[in-house]
Amino acid sequence: MSKVTIIGAGSVGATIGYAMCLKGTASEIVLIDINERKAEGEALDIRQGLPWSPQNKIHAGHYEDAVGSDIVVITSGVPRKPGMSRLDLAQINVDVIKSIAPQITKYAPDAVYIIVSNPVDVMTYVFQKVSGIPENRVIGTGTLLDTARLRTRLSENFNISMKNVHAYVFGEHGDSSFVAWSVSNISGISVQDYSKKVINKTNMTQPEFTLDEIVDHVKSSGSWIIERKGATFYAIAACVTHICGCILAGVDIALTVSTMQHGEYEGVDDVYLSTLALIGRHGVCGKVMMDISEEEREKLRISSDKLKEVIHSVKF
Repeated sequence: MSKVTIIGAGSVGATIGYAMCLKGTASEIVLIDINERKAEGEALDIRQGLPWSPQNKIHAGHYEDAVGSDIVVITSGVPRKPGMSRLDLAQINVDVIKSIAPQITKYAPDAVYIIVSNPVDVMTYVFQKVSGIPENRVIGTGTLLDTARLRTRLSENFNISMKNVHAYVFGEHGDSSFVAWSVSNISGISVQDYSKKVINKTNMTQPEFTLDEIVDHVKSSGSWIIERKGATFYAIAACVTHICGCILAGVDIALTVSTMQHGEYEGVDDVYLSTLALIGRHGVCGKVMMDISEEEREKLRISSDKLKEVIHSVKF
């Protein structure tokens, strides 16, 4: 038996619950929201589709219903609005995280916590500090979504299965993120050389986009989607569902999620950001030290510094 509690029944939280039910990720899923009626409605809507899904159950609840949770996913917070600075958003959502932390950890002290709320690296850092939950059991979704967007675009660009694309976005889930091209490859061939190395492929075409254009696409995708449909939630729900599935299966997997840094990369310390981390049954079980270039190491330090500026500017 496995149990996941999701705090926040908005578009992201509800879609995570829906995706988990479709995949049979957990035996029991609890939806908690300050708007109880919203959580009840989302849970019932999802539950009524379960006859054609793996056997599990989903229901709305309160913090005390999180007892026994293996994983707690936190999506609560407000989205960034026009005219709102990044710091304004950070402080508002820090206050939300501060109010949630003591209530949920009281009932689920042994759970692995996955933070989704933005700015996710800052929120993950704050949650760990105010909750006291060990660092290995506090994980931010970080650049896993950015990495998914990158792999999707590379797959489309080179007309190759996404399963053959191994590329990573490191750093902040935000403006200072970067693609670690030096350790990215397609079927073991560097992304830069792939089109030159493939021969006799009947449907092989020249790459449609340059690598810089692909990076721009990855960074602008969120805004592009929000302009057209108001929010992004399907892809991040898939990312969270994947993380939870791996944790509950006890499978150690390397993912670009946000974890606490302790100088594994020089100059990057006491900050949550994304590098390649090993995630297992009890949360973070190791780091994969990638041989990134010196230029990329400098980008990681810059990303760390930018996050620290925000962390030092908020009150928690």
